[in-house]
Amino acid sequence: PTRRWHFDDGTESVENAIRRLRAHFEFLQKLGVGFYCFHDRDIAPEGKDLAETNKLLDQVIDEAEKLQKATGIKLLWGTANLFSHPRYMNGASTNPDAHVFAYAAAQVKKAMEVTHRLGGENYVFWGGREGYMSLLNTDMKAELSHFAKFLKMAAAYKKEIGFQGQLLIEPKPLEPTKHQYDFDAGNVIGFLRTYGLDKDYKLNLEANHCTLAGHSFEHELTLASDSNLLGSIDANTGDTLLGWDTDQFNTDVKSLTLAMLVVVKQQGLGSGGFNFDAKLRRESTDPEDLFYAHIGSIDAFARGLRNAARLTEDRALDSLVEERYKSYKDGIGARIESGEAT
Repeated sequence: PTRRWHFDDGTESVENAIRRLRAHFEFLQKLGVGFYCFHDRDIAPEGKDLAETNKLLDQVIDEAEKLQKATGIKLLWGTANLFSHPRYMNGASTNPDAHVFAYAAAQVKKAMEVTHRLGGENYVFWGGREGYMSLLNTDMKAELSHFAKFLKMAAAYKKEIGFQGQLLIEPKPLEPTKHQYDFDAGNVIGFLRTYGLDKDYKLNLEANHCTLAGHSFEHELTLASDSNLLGSIDANTGDTLLGWDTDQFNTDVKSLTLAMLVVVKQQGLGSGGFNFDAKLRRESTDPEDLFYAHIGSIDAFARGLRNAARLTEDRALDSLVEERYKSYKDGIGARIESGEAT
């Protein structure tokens, strides 16, 4: 590491986790941000077994609950880290070992419970390692079926505990596995519809993942929105010259204008929102850089929103599109649209 935060002693202890959480809420207050998100392993350490891990998580969640009440800051979404631990090297719900599937299900169960306890607006599934490296030792049909069963179990448990939040899936291509099952928006939408999950899940799209899949940010947002499945947005972007997930702060106003145009057209994100899990670069060593990075990107999104609002009001782009497709308003075009043409 090129920097050390004064509130983080580098230990995997509950005491350090709580210090980091308090610093996080202080940071959010200074920014004037009203929501936060978490991975279970981001905010609490792993114990020697599941029972101890859950106990450690509960201690940190107790503190998060107090901080939420004291500050008024709310939870946008929670999620479980089903990719970092070595047990998940071959996936979680798509793992060839049923015991790993079961462990992952128990981890999601706990993460959803604490998200519900904290009043979370959503719960996110990030595929992580849901994919494969070689077909020679992979039963793809079985793995996709297991993935669907896992998500159906989660949707059923959401109803069982009375959690009203939206379930979200965040697509990601390639990294860390060669062939990710949740490669892009189109892939995930097809998967959800195939297994009858499209009424329970929506998409949480990240700009960096969109470009890694060979698409623009606005392309993926449009595809999801047109399918009524755009639920939330991960605001990170990447460097198009690099072939991996760099988690940078997005300041591309042109791209963000087109992205926000999609959000405006669908009249917002419902219970969803915008989150950063972007990171400072290694050469950024000053604490102030964390503020500059977040403020710069938030302002870029705000500028994109204002631009999108103006484009919506003057209807310049809408008129252009309507003119281009006007042949479908009458004659053979209208019959094609209505399904009367044979």
